Amino acid sequence: MELHLTSHGWHIDKSKETQYSDAWALITILFMAIGYIAHVPTLLTIGTFMLALALLSWAWHQFVLQGVYYQRHFAEKRAFVGEEIELTVTLENHKLLPVSWLRLKDDFPETLPIEGADIRASNKPNTVTMTGVFALRWFERVERHYTVKCARRGYFPFGPAELEASDPFGFFAQKRSERQTTWFIIYPKVLPLTTLGLPAKNPFGELKSDIPLFPDPTRSIGVRDYQPGDALRAIHWKATARRQQLQTKVLEPVLSRQIVIFLNVSTLAHYWKGVIPRKLERAVSVAASVANYAAEQRWPVGLMANGTLPRADQPLRVPPGRAPGQLTLIMEMLAAVTPVASMDIDRLLMQESSSLPWGATLVVVTAYIGEALLQALHSLQQAGRKLTLIALTEEPPAGDDLHGITVYHLPGAQDVDFRDVSGEVISAEELSRGLQIPNGDF
Repeated sequence: MELHLTSHGWHIDKSKETQYSDAWALITILFMAIGYIAHVPTLLTIGTFMLALALLSWAWHQFVLQGVYYQRHFAEKRAFVGEEIELTVTLENHKLLPVSWLRLKDDFPETLPIEGADIRASNKPNTVTMTGVFALRWFERVERHYTVKCARRGYFPFGPAELEASDPFGFFAQKRSERQTTWFIIYPKVLPLTTLGLPAKNPFGELKSDIPLFPDPTRSIGVRDYQPGDALRAIHWKATARRQQLQTKVLEPVLSRQIVIFLNVSTLAHYWKGVIPRKLERAVSVAASVANYAAEQRWPVGLMANGTLPRADQPLRVPPGRAPGQLTLIMEMLAAVTPVASMDIDRLLMQESSSLPWGATLVVVTAYIGEALLQALHSLQQAGRKLTLIALTEEPPAGDDLHGITVYHLPGAQDVDFRDVSGEVISAEELSRGLQIPNGDF
């Protein structure tokens, strides 16, 4: 704060947070001059002391932020909706000079509740400011712990931060920006398929083949004598012990199962009119649950969605695969997908199915079913495609177009397990808040 004399009298400038001002320098000079000219030792001493104090404070503030390091650390950089993750904020002073007063301002996402933090409004969109005041002795490390409540899926930026410190007398202040941004990913909620209402065994049908291309190690239909070249893991040890001769399992041949999930982010007949958040989050969570189930079965799994990533205008596409990072990639895509549809789901289904393996099972997850989607499903079924429809609509889908298609109607989809957002129609832009991703690829 600083005291100013104006035409309306004295007033305090609250925008100035340091104590030093031009008036301080003027008073110092006056005290020293009057004390020297008038031979008043007291005034000269006071003036000299004030000058020394100002010089010391100025020198102190020049070095106060040197050797000061700030870091934010998440216990886990990835989490699921509903979890709570600890966030640790660390300040370190790597020098002999102590920091008597330091204020931290860090930008946090507006849509994530942070327990234990002093949160204030920010002039930046979708952002709040976390503030804290610290005092650091020489070579001291200070930590503060907060709890991040994962209330919604998305990519969330934490930062940049600003450090402000002053000398012990508060005369001068030094500021420094910490431009580093930490990205925190929240995956959609994953539930067992049985919790959603799908059967525990063969929810997408069973595929068998007379050609033993891919023997299923979980399905043994007998034993035979061991032959050179048989894998050691195929030996049936119990049968070997009974017969006192090496026996090998005979496995049931099956086709290689592939699952490709088609997610429809549209919740209304015309997606440009808006979106129903609750239905969208159900659909995203069901898609994540199906992907997780397929990965647990070690099936190649892929994802297609008519939603887009932030700052993009193309449909989301992850070709089927079972590489170690495949499920992580799908979860990250589902965390970031926005309700902005780039095309109708029926068009995406017809367009992408031609490039997918013929034996793949196409799983369509949608909260809205229109006539065009029913026709697309019928056309693909007639062509010999294996289809599963997971409908999150209020009324069960009906019609001859669904004959030969595995259909699951999940109107509630275990509402208690989903974030309770308003069921009213809102704009896609409003729902996209907080769904941000860093520049560049995943």
